[in-house]
Amino acid sequence: MITILKFAKKYWASMLVIIALLVGQAVCELALPQYTSNIVDVGIQNGGIETEAPEVMPQETMELLLRFLNEQEKQTVQGAYVLYGAGEAEDSILEDYPAAETEGVYVLEGGNREEIEKILVPAETVLMTLRSEGEEAQAMRETVLAQMGLSADTDLNQALSMLPDEALQAIKEGIIEEMGNMGDTMLSSMGVAFVKDEYAQMGMDMEGTQMGYLGSVGLQMLGLALLGMLFTIAVAFLSSRMAARTSRDLRSRIFHKVVSFSNEEMSQFSTSSLITRCTNDVQQVQMVLMLMFRMVIYAPILGIGGILKVLQTRTHMEWIIVVAVVAVLALVAVLMAVAMPKFKIMQKLVDRLNLVSREILTGTSVIRAFSRETYEEKRFDGASQNLMKTQLFTSRTMALMMPAMMFVMNGITVLIVWVGAHGIDMGTLQVGDMMAFITYTMQIVMAFLMITMVSVMLPRAAVAAERIQEVLDSETKIENPEQPERAAWHSGRIVFDHVSFRYPGSDE
Repeated sequence: MITILKFAKKYWASMLVIIALLVGQAVCELALPQYTSNIVDVGIQNGGIETEAPEVMPQETMELLLRFLNEQEKQTVQGAYVLYGAGEAEDSILEDYPAAETEGVYVLEGGNREEIEKILVPAETVLMTLRSEGEEAQAMRETVLAQMGLSADTDLNQALSMLPDEALQAIKEGIIEEMGNMGDTMLSSMGVAFVKDEYAQMGMDMEGTQMGYLGSVGLQMLGLALLGMLFTIAVAFLSSRMAARTSRDLRSRIFHKVVSFSNEEMSQFSTSSLITRCTNDVQQVQMVLMLMFRMVIYAPILGIGGILKVLQTRTHMEWIIVVAVVAVLALVAVLMAVAMPKFKIMQKLVDRLNLVSREILTGTSVIRAFSRETYEEKRFDGASQNLMKTQLFTSRTMALMMPAMMFVMNGITVLIVWVGAHGIDMGTLQVGDMMAFITYTMQIVMAFLMITMVSVMLPRAAVAAERIQEVLDSETKIENPEQPERAAWHSGRIVFDHVSFRYPGSDE
């Protein structure tokens, strides 16, 4: 690969531009799974509500939430929210939350959003549990009201406002302890459900909010997809142009080198081999150089980016990535160990076929004169059969790669779904996160698959590059002097005395 890159070193500026475009393409592709996750988790499951901390909430709700917080938590929350009287909030808030026209509301205007969510989620979970229609929630409400000597028909908010802080903290601790087995994902979902209920009570258009969120995320995904497509087209154009120009330069260098050869160098390489090196070998280098940037260099960028994204999904299934990568590398190692020696033999067999073809075509008259057609046909058929057998072996070996890779990918998908289903059931994983994890895993595996696909051509191209470099590095025995001397005129005669000649390697 290093030799191939040396051939194209004069186009280093194009290489840097291509690499920058590849990074942009990878960023676009790696961002799409997260948007898919948001559509499922936020857009569909949460109705377009992204946060567990309400942007706006009624004054009564805030007072209830504060009663479940300690003094430090109360100060943090109160410092982030601002109280507005009925109809005093901004027009945009009054438009989105019509109930703010008739009652006081708290509006989130500062503070650390993550810190506030962390504080409010337990309190929101307690209120959601007490307000729930489930049997356990009803029994809990009846117990709380019975302890206060109130009937089951008493308004819950009114009853909670009558309890002392110690009793409220005890209720909170009891409910949180009951939910101790719930994962963070389930608690977060309950917090979002609480926010949705509050928004609905304040007259917010929940369907419009959901559709607006889905439309916004969908447009962002479409924009990223189009941008990624532009990056892909630019990379294909630049890499193809650079590979074609490198191929042109190589052919020119080989030709200028060959025309300076003496008979000794021509005998060393043979005419057929030089033709193969100037055509077939250069073509192999051009093809791999083009795919090197589109796949070989892009694959590590995509794979590393996918791994970093996986680590951010908090799915706790990173070990599956390790299993997938090890399986792919083992598969590639086995196939390349079997196929690599055959690729080196293949180029020599191509040389042999070209040699036989050239000898037959240039010596057609002699072959006919001595009735050697049958012999030459057998000789050509033998060279062609040997090349065919080698090509069939390598093709069949590499043909096993795709079904084997698909088996690995499908097996990994099943493993992710099986493990992820347990996480979703336990409340530690969301459906969207699992979908994103599957996509990232497939991107990582596809990155290795791209390298594998190009690895079919890399050994052959490496051999071709060595053969080209061998011609370019060869020393020409006969060279024109750098500073030729002008010969003086002399009169006399030239005599050949004890002069002999023979071709290199011959006895006579």
